Amino acid sequence: MAATLVETCQNHESDTMALRCQFESCNDIGVFTKLTNSYCLVGIGATANFYSLIEAELADVIPVIHCTIGGLRIVGRCTVGNRHGLLVPESTTDLELQHIRNSLPDSVQIRRVDERLSALGNVIAVNDHVALVHAEISPATEKALVEVLKVEVFRMSLGQHSLLGSYATITSQGALVAAKTPPETQRELASLLQVPVVAGTVNRGSELVGAGMAANDWIAFCGLDTTSTELSVIESIFKLGDHVPTAITNDLRDSLIESML
Repeated sequence: MAATLVETCQNHESDTMALRCQFESCNDIGVFTKLTNSYCLVGIGATANFYSLIEAELADVIPVIHCTIGGLRIVGRCTVGNRHGLLVPESTTDLELQHIRNSLPDSVQIRRVDERLSALGNVIAVNDHVALVHAEISPATEKALVEVLKVEVFRMSLGQHSLLGSYATITSQGALVAAKTPPETQRELASLLQVPVVAGTVNRGSELVGAGMAANDWIAFCGLDTTSTELSVIESIFKLGDHVPTAITNDLRDSLIESML
């Protein structure tokens, strides 16, 4: 099954890109969506347009799981996951846990963690290899990240931003961090992640790039307010479709950041 999934994703790559959408009238797609290379969680109760777009792009490749976490729809902020596993907070009910477990691919582990910083998606940014975590994450949560998500864990902040999951999106292709992240932090990140790191925004200048978008190695969904300049940077850094980082995109990114400062 894993081989088939990889082949299907690769076949999908050539025509995928960053797509704009809204969850009801909200542009913070990453708040309500947890997208990985092997599954996608979406909060319940959005409009049919949102679900049709997500399912049209993903349902043939990975399961799209409609769910709540502790009765809340903000599944992107409550959970953290990658293709290996999924961590959910202690507030997740037995019924919710069972529903998600039954819907996930057999190869994906799920575990409840008792973490004081319970909005896991706000305080952890993760891809299939590395987790960047808030400095105050508990040792038990760090152990769960290693065991379930099979990642190496680094405690750090993005300059003034300690909520890594809110201010960064990372995949195995690249990383997008808040526009005002210091250059030295970007260099440190690039060294840890071994992927290109770029500073930028979503949703017409928002630095909350983790909350404003959901991405995996072959597709990204952004809020409806995301500009064409922001989309170009996203498609380039995450190597979506035929996009690769170019001088033009670097110029676009620089002009975008200058306009914010």
